[in-house]
Amino acid sequence: MTWHVAGAPAQLGGGLLVVLLAVVAGRPDLAVLGVPLVLMAAQELLTAGPTSPLRARIEPGGDSWTARLELDLPARVGWVRARVSRRSHTPREVVLAARPALVVRARSVRTGPQELLSADVQGIGLGGAGTTEVLRVPAREVAVPPQARRVAAVPVPRRLRGHTGQHESRRPGEGGGLRDLAPFGAGDTVRRVDWKTTARQSPDLDRLWVRRTFGLAEAHVVVILDSRDDVGPDPRTWSGTLPVRPDDATSLDLARQAADSLTRAYTDVGDRIGVEDLGSLRHPMRAGTGRRHAERVRQWLAVVRPRGAPRRVARPPKIPQGALVVVVSTFLDSEAGDLALRWRRAGHRVLAVDVLPPVRSAHLSTRERLAVRLVVLEREDRLASLDAADVELVRWADPDVALRRATRRRPR
Repeated sequence: MTWHVAGAPAQLGGGLLVVLLAVVAGRPDLAVLGVPLVLMAAQELLTAGPTSPLRARIEPGGDSWTARLELDLPARVGWVRARVSRRSHTPREVVLAARPALVVRARSVRTGPQELLSADVQGIGLGGAGTTEVLRVPAREVAVPPQARRVAAVPVPRRLRGHTGQHESRRPGEGGGLRDLAPFGAGDTVRRVDWKTTARQSPDLDRLWVRRTFGLAEAHVVVILDSRDDVGPDPRTWSGTLPVRPDDATSLDLARQAADSLTRAYTDVGDRIGVEDLGSLRHPMRAGTGRRHAERVRQWLAVVRPRGAPRRVARPPKIPQGALVVVVSTFLDSEAGDLALRWRRAGHRVLAVDVLPPVRSAHLSTRERLAVRLVVLEREDRLASLDAADVELVRWADPDVALRRATRRRPR
């Protein structure tokens, strides 16, 4: 690294001029002001040359939007000039005293893989007369996980599986509500005896009556995430030629949030849930339960992204028998809707979660508004055909009401 002398010649000239005027005027106090300037400029000119290099790197911090700019500064650096920038954001420039690290925090509504930040760093000498070359620190890519929202109620499939869980099934077992009262028989235990019913039905206690209950079971849920579309509220960005504003959440951001919220809601009550990506079926998240599984799903969702142009699915995901299928998509094309209809005809209970952001069309031209209107009408017809086929629709913009209605509703 080579020091660049910034103002040392001018500083040396100014100091010599002050000293010369002090000698001519016979002012020793004035010479005291010029001597430090001459000495500092002379030191910068004599010592300017190769020295230890300036190094810097960006390390992600504790959360997704915190970064540490690690600095390895030479001994002669007294100040650091840093210019931090992010894509589609206004860069920030600061000048600080030399320090080993600089912590940068940011906020964003976007999730998934994205660049954290980049930086330009320059060292400034102790006297301010010398500077180093500007060091460019490339951006680091991080995977930002979604932030789940609280879901009050979630529907369950018509057929429950397993012998554990918190949902009351229709088979006999332990832990559920009252099924019926029956005479004591094989397999019954004394703790099941209903003594009030026994005293009323058999005063002589020649026959015992027991309470039989329903068993508890778990629900099996499969979330199908459609990552083929990543569109924002502005229709001009749907073609991919214009970038989405950084303060606008895209459809894939809402889809990640919906999948994460539903996963946590089902795992909190002991249900099994699996997540599959409709855009890439090679690496599905197998079904599981518990908090660890919910955290694995959250990290899995953080790396989901569109992979190339949308293409037709040759082999749809395999759904376990009797499972609840949740299709999370924008339904801008017929692929996700056709799969939802196929699973509904196979006997599964299907929920269609619409994650298309509210469309902004006030700034569009007449032709653009007409094109958007045609796309929206085709999409509404597609959603209406799903509703007619007993596929339950949930708008993720306000999911609580629709999910409560789906919880109380019995599928046809």
